[in-house]
Amino acid sequence: MKKLIILRGNSGSGKTTVATALQHRFGRNTMMIPHDTVRREMLWAHDGAGTPALPLLIALLRYGHAHSQVTILEGILDAEVYRPLFEEAIALFGDDIHAYYYDLPFEETLARHETKSVRFNFGEADMRRWWKEKDFIGIIPEVILTKDVSFDEAVERIYGDVTRDIPDDFGV
Repeated sequence: MKKLIILRGNSGSGKTTVATALQHRFGRNTMMIPHDTVRREMLWAHDGAGTPALPLLIALLRYGHAHSQVTILEGILDAEVYRPLFEEAIALFGDDIHAYYYDLPFEETLARHETKSVRFNFGEADMRRWWKEKDFIGIIPEVILTKDVSFDEAVERIYGDVTRDIPDDFGV
């Protein structure tokens, strides 16, 4: 029984921080697929239609399904651009997908961004340019996380949702 966690939202939402905590909480051999790492560091590619990040993300998702009990996919992941990735997720994981979308006001993402070490890499103008309001996947139901959901609450909620129906011998 393989599980996929999808964490999405605008830049500065807290996706990577929560994904990292979840990876540690689930333990070894939990695969995390960070969109920013794949696109900006591994490929040094632009985002948008035709991005070379899409086929690599699909390949990594397949690897996670084949080799990990829990796979965590996190990033902005524009719903339209990455639709083939989400379709592949459905084909691989079926109903074992737990998807979450950070629906935060722009000002909240900007405030959260200011607390991070990458705050000097890009700023408000970039974040406004990347901003997409309520960019829901559509083909996969997403639980909405608002600004009132703390980091600890998000981690506990997601961990609880994923482990609720896992048998004792699952290995988590």
